[in-house]
Amino acid sequence: MGTEIVAEQPDYYVKSAEKTLAVLLAFRGEDSALTVSQVATATEQTRASARRFLLTLVDLGYLAAEGNTYRQTPRVLDVGAAYLSGLTLPRAAISHLQRLARELDETTSLCVLEGQDVLYVERVSAPRLHQMNVSIGNRLPAWVTSMGRVLIANLGAVERAEFLKGIKLRRYTEHTVTGLEELNLELDRVATQGWSLVNQELDEGLRGVAVPVYRGSQLLGALNVSVQSGRANSTTISENILPALQRTALEIAADFGGRIE
Repeated sequence: MGTEIVAEQPDYYVKSAEKTLAVLLAFRGEDSALTVSQVATATEQTRASARRFLLTLVDLGYLAAEGNTYRQTPRVLDVGAAYLSGLTLPRAAISHLQRLARELDETTSLCVLEGQDVLYVERVSAPRLHQMNVSIGNRLPAWVTSMGRVLIANLGAVERAEFLKGIKLRRYTEHTVTGLEELNLELDRVATQGWSLVNQELDEGLRGVAVPVYRGSQLLGALNVSVQSGRANSTTISENILPALQRTALEIAADFGGRIE
């Protein structure tokens, strides 16, 4: 009977680096939220060891704790971005934003959540649209924008509660939601329907419609179209703008990392 030969690791080999990557890679497919025991089993280590790695990754911002489970955060994209340096999310999105802007003749934007704000990572303007003073790299308060509400609504319950603790509600227009309970109800509605409409809450005369951009279970960002209130009624939004946004969000996700069957 033969004896199994176990290859020795070289002197430079750092076992903890291997375990760290194993923990991150355990979150895939349907396993988007895992307990300590599930991670320990998947990575073949003790619960105590798995817990230490999970908590470290939470501190570093790559995972978020939600009760007894853990979930990846958008920061894990940093790891892949180092490898896919020639194909950043904005670069993957720009041609789709341009096509969408031409199709709808409206301004299109791609945003991510950064602290309490939405950060514009790509934007294509429609010439005849009322212009806000917003460009790539600019920020707006997330809670009062359609893209921000999409991103907040898709946070876990614990993350959303923590986020709402830090916001400072203020009235930008007469239409602005200024009550925390009302805002929470709106976020529940956005989470249920899968998209957000913000009507003149930040800027008079301007409506924002947004959908999440998902790759599998991973939230990449939010896709937004800005329209003048007089140019888009509820029928136009539901029959024209929303389907175009949802289709474009799928195309951006597919181009960024390949189609998921």
